[in-house]
Amino acid sequence: MMFFTAVVEKCPDTGLYVGYVPNFPGAHTQAETLDELYQNLHEVIEMLLEGGE
Repeated sequence: MMFFTAVVEKCPDTGLYVGYVPNFPGAHTQAETLDELYQNLHEVIEMLLEGGE
């Protein structure tokens, strides 16, 4: 099992949560809820790892 640290912020303009994994290019996403953001980040990381990034 791999673990990654994500940075999560809430955009004051849109109200969306924005998350990214430092030093992992392409690992970023946004969502309306923290649960949705977590799921989106999980999917993005899986896709990047499968693609050999």
